[in-house]
Amino acid sequence: MDFGFWIEAALVRGSGPAFKEIIMANTTILLREDVDALGGRGEIVKVKAGYARNYLLPQGLATLATKGNVKQIEQERAALLKRASEEKATAELQKEQMGVIELAFERKAGEGGQLFGSVTSMDIAEALKAKGYEMDRRKIVLRDPIKETGEYTVNVKLHREVTLQVPVKVTAEGGEVAEEKTEKKSRKAKSEAEEAPAETAAADTEAAPDTEAAAAEANEA
Repeated sequence: MDFGFWIEAALVRGSGPAFKEIIMANTTILLREDVDALGGRGEIVKVKAGYARNYLLPQGLATLATKGNVKQIEQERAALLKRASEEKATAELQKEQMGVIELAFERKAGEGGQLFGSVTSMDIAEALKAKGYEMDRRKIVLRDPIKETGEYTVNVKLHREVTLQVPVKVTAEGGEVAEEKTEKKSRKAKSEAEEAPAETAAADTEAAPDTEAAAAEANEA
């Protein structure tokens, strides 16, 4: 494989005899760790030189792949790919073990299920830890904190290629989702409304004999 440092130069002719030279520098690197939107451990990719120099290399996320270190890079790449394969297998096993997990949270809530607070990725990480699974909260994919009661599915990235879906139920204090409480109240009100006419009819039936007795007494008199 041909490694190295590429300089791509483009000449852009301006007005008159002036020339402007635009130089775009790219460099080839070997990723030592997974990097979002770039690649996985053991992959060889080409990136902007500044990105490699200012971030990837100082953070230990990558190493330069040059013509002078081809053999060393190939050896390191083989070791990294083996490690990545083992980690993926471990993540898949962990996903299978965690497949039965469901999380439940109770929070104070107002009308319509709006929480006085929220459920965050940190809360989910702590709930998983309580079940015996310590998880970096950065692996929990929760764009915004949960602020309403209801049932949710939260993704947990166990590996770059392995994602666990965790069911999460958020209820108002007392163990009921706010919508369920509202529905129960509605059913109760409806039931009471249906019972009211029946009670009135029963009362009228009980009062009828008294009226007939009073009429009979008036006729005898």
